[in-house]
Amino acid sequence: MEQIHLLTGRNHRKAEAGQRNNGGQEGQNWQKDGNQAPLLEIENLYVGVGKGREIRNVLEGVTLPIAQGEIVGLVGESGCGKSMASLAILGLLPRGARITGGSIRYQGRELHSLPKDEMRKLRGKELSMIFQDPMTSLNPVLTIGEQLVEMITLHLGIKRREALEHAAEMLGKVGLSRAGMLLREYPHQLSGGMRQRVMIAIALSCSPNLLIADEPTTALDVSIQAQILDLMADFNRTDNTSILLVSHDLGVIAERCGKVAVMYAGQIVEMAATDRLFRSPQHPYTRGLIDSIPSPDKKGRPLYSIPGRVPGIAERGAGCHFAGRCPYADERCRLSAPPPVRLDEGHTVRCWAVGAEAEERRELAHA
Repeated sequence: MEQIHLLTGRNHRKAEAGQRNNGGQEGQNWQKDGNQAPLLEIENLYVGVGKGREIRNVLEGVTLPIAQGEIVGLVGESGCGKSMASLAILGLLPRGARITGGSIRYQGRELHSLPKDEMRKLRGKELSMIFQDPMTSLNPVLTIGEQLVEMITLHLGIKRREALEHAAEMLGKVGLSRAGMLLREYPHQLSGGMRQRVMIAIALSCSPNLLIADEPTTALDVSIQAQILDLMADFNRTDNTSILLVSHDLGVIAERCGKVAVMYAGQIVEMAATDRLFRSPQHPYTRGLIDSIPSPDKKGRPLYSIPGRVPGIAERGAGCHFAGRCPYADERCRLSAPPPVRLDEGHTVRCWAVGAEAEERRELAHA
């Protein structure tokens, strides 16, 4: 059966890799990866909640290209819109939320205009997601085996016996022993960490082209976290799987991602290659996040935290959403929203004060 799995599972997906077709004014300023067409391209995306004139935007002008085989980090505080962006990609927005502008293209196809049956064919096989809360994502009345086998048989087209073997193999890969017994158990019989690993096994079971990992290691201990991140990296290397890694853990982002997008109050405020972003952050919010990271050289000093909180969607003004917490903000920041500005190849910032002007403003703020 192992030979059958190798032909129908990951190696089958790898054989398809060479045949894949990777085929708003504001969105044009955000950096794309050279001339390569992105596997997934979010461009100038707006997601709103409410009805009629009462619609308020949760996401505002989000642009994020992800190339084939790229690992992209998406960081920001809770309430910034990271999970909403992830759900928009899969067409799983909560009731009352809808896309009000922009586009989400996968291999050149507009996702949010696809018929529901076409979108269902993509979910799980081409596009997959590790959800943040496994207890509400797993079906409480179906066994773990039924939930794994359903997707494997649907998308890989193999028989139930082979699907069960593949399911047991995936549970082993995410660090779960006694896989045969777990396949017959229900979600409520598992611990939080075990349920999270089951969700990861489900998401990876069909070797998707794009994996969206929304805080995938939150409920796991440190050793299992490393194991799961290594497993995701293995899929990235062997299957050329693209990964959107959503996390609060800047250490994980710095170690695992090639590019980072920083989200604040529904907007991407800075995007750059990982080493560039951590070496030379330009947006005040990005600088605040990095300054908040504990390190040995800060021993004996109070740990920095950004003052204030993320504004709710009803509290956002016409200007920069970070103006109320920014030490460098002036009247222009409070009255007018800054457009994204490309500083150089691969580095884009949404801030009125960048480059030399930014340094002058920082000096004045500290004078």
